[in-house]
Amino acid sequence: MTEGTPPCPAPPASMLRQRHIIMIALGGAIGAGLFVGSSAAIASVGPAVLLGFVAVGMLVMLVMRMLGEMVIASPGKGSFVEYIRIAHGNGAAFTTGWLYWFFWLVALGSEAIAGAILLQDWIRLPVWVLATALIVVLNLVNRMAVHIFGECEFWLSLIKVASIVAFVVAGGLYVAHVFGPGVPVMHNVTGHGGIFPHGALGVLSIIPTLLFTMIGSEIATVAAGESAEPARNVAHVTRSLGTRIMLFYSLSIALILMIVPWWTIMPGHSPFVAAMQAMGIPGAAACMRVVVLTAVLSCMNSSLYITSRILAELSRHGDAPALLQHRNRQNTPVNAIMANSLAGGVVAFSSIVAPGTVFSFLLSCSGGVILLVYSLIVTAYMVTRRAATPAMRQACFRLPFFPVINIATLGGVLVIFGAMLLNPSQRMTALASLGTTVFFVLIHALRRKRQA
Repeated sequence: MTEGTPPCPAPPASMLRQRHIIMIALGGAIGAGLFVGSSAAIASVGPAVLLGFVAVGMLVMLVMRMLGEMVIASPGKGSFVEYIRIAHGNGAAFTTGWLYWFFWLVALGSEAIAGAILLQDWIRLPVWVLATALIVVLNLVNRMAVHIFGECEFWLSLIKVASIVAFVVAGGLYVAHVFGPGVPVMHNVTGHGGIFPHGALGVLSIIPTLLFTMIGSEIATVAAGESAEPARNVAHVTRSLGTRIMLFYSLSIALILMIVPWWTIMPGHSPFVAAMQAMGIPGAAACMRVVVLTAVLSCMNSSLYITSRILAELSRHGDAPALLQHRNRQNTPVNAIMANSLAGGVVAFSSIVAPGTVFSFLLSCSGGVILLVYSLIVTAYMVTRRAATPAMRQACFRLPFFPVINIATLGGVLVIFGAMLLNPSQRMTALASLGTTVFFVLIHALRRKRQA
């Protein structure tokens, strides 16, 4: 800095900082699905699950890169829904916004129940009481200034990231025979049918499940809008986020496959606990229970944040009741936060009162909608990049092999949806998600007809 040049001003205390946004992005993509849900995928297809995680990681990385370049080219517009609005019009934005809101609302309710079940080991209260308490606490956190939310999410995500890093370090040392009796890596990986024990097509069937464990990093682009330098922060996050997510997922899963015979991993039981017990790490189950609870709280915190921002944004464009855009003195959309807390509570209670009917129906209706959201982000990028001036394209849009890579990404999304339709266990989710999409399209069409 030259003499007489004033220092760069620090971002206001009430705004998110870059470290918040980085951890919000990582925290959104690393949840309980990795720590526990990955066991079902490993048990289903064996070592080939690693190829599935790499493929899904590449898809998420590409979508985030496209979204990031749109934000850099035109910062300050709001969530990714606004970029879809610019590219495809109000109808697409209306449908995308409500679908995304619905997806995270169901996640909020289901995670509240999961967190309550975990807490019951320490607090002997009914599940519905604990679930309600969790929602109330996180409601209060989100009602405060946005940097309070950011600070909470930073530390919750840091626990998850630090746990994965510690596991990777310990696992790497164990596999390298630095400590412990040693491990037969080749036997554990290939000793029960090779890399593809259930055939190569089996990998395709679990891609939808793996995708849903890695969704959430796009929240960072919304959070960046509440920082002092949104374009700079989005650029930083989107350049490195996909690589970090792929490393965290692929390294941890690869080490699990090396340390534990994959055919001994039980669905619903954390493969991380199995690996740590094999390494002789004391208190593995208790430590992982804390990490999983942290992941659940982080997911709930992010769910309440993103649903409130999306709902307030829809309200601002007349796509939701006007009162939902009201903000308090901390500039947080309090009415939207309260509405989502109540709706999330209803979802949570449905899992207790009617788990096999209402709650199952909600899960099915929300399960595949994220595929449409990702598809619209990709097509919005294509429209935006083509409409940009040559100077803007050179400065902001640097994704190589355009538009081939965009078409390939859309093809990947179609393959995933096709796999859901072909898989009997996921077919209902695919069809119900299509029904949810048609429902919101019809709602928008009826609103337009009434306003005409």
